Amino acid sequence: MEQEQKKQSITQTGYDELMAELDYLVNVKQPENTKKIQEAREQGDLSENAEYEAARDEQAKIVARIDEIKKIIENSEVIEKDNKNKTKIKLESVVTVLDTMYDEEVTYTIVGPSEVNALERKISDESPLGSALMGKKKGDSVMVNAPTGEIEYKILAVKN
Repeated sequence: MEQEQKKQSITQTGYDELMAELDYLVNVKQPENTKKIQEAREQGDLSENAEYEAARDEQAKIVARIDEIKKIIENSEVIEKDNKNKTKIKLESVVTVLDTMYDEEVTYTIVGPSEVNALERKISDESPLGSALMGKKKGDSVMVNAPTGEIEYKILAVKN
C-alpha cells in the first residue's frame, strides 16, 4: 500500500517563478538545444565531436531540471496569502531576529522548502528556525536547537 505523500507548502511567488522557469526551459531552451544537437550531428563523426557531446550533456541537464520542476509543482500546495493577520509570522513573512548568542540582527524570509536560498536568506518553514518562528509575532522569543546547543532568537520585526 502506497503512503500518500504530504504536500510541501510553496508561496505564490515561488510557484510563479517555477512555472516561468518551466515555460522557458520547455519553449525556449529545449528547442534551442535540440537545434544545436541537430547541427552538431550534421558535422559527421559523432565519436570525436565535442560540440555534439556538450549539446547532449546540456540536453540531459535541461530534461532533469524540467522533471525536477514538475515534481516540485506536483508535490506542492500554494499557500494563499493571509491578509487578515498582519502580525503573525507565516509564509512570505520577512522577519528580523536578534541572535542572542552572537548579539547579531539577521533578517530572513520564510518560504516553502523548494524555495530555500541561503544567499538570499530565504529559510524554509520546515527548518528548525523557520518552524519555531511560524505563528509568532514581534516581541516573542523562540529557542532553536542547533549543533552548538540551544540558541535564543528574539523577534524584532515582522513584515507581511
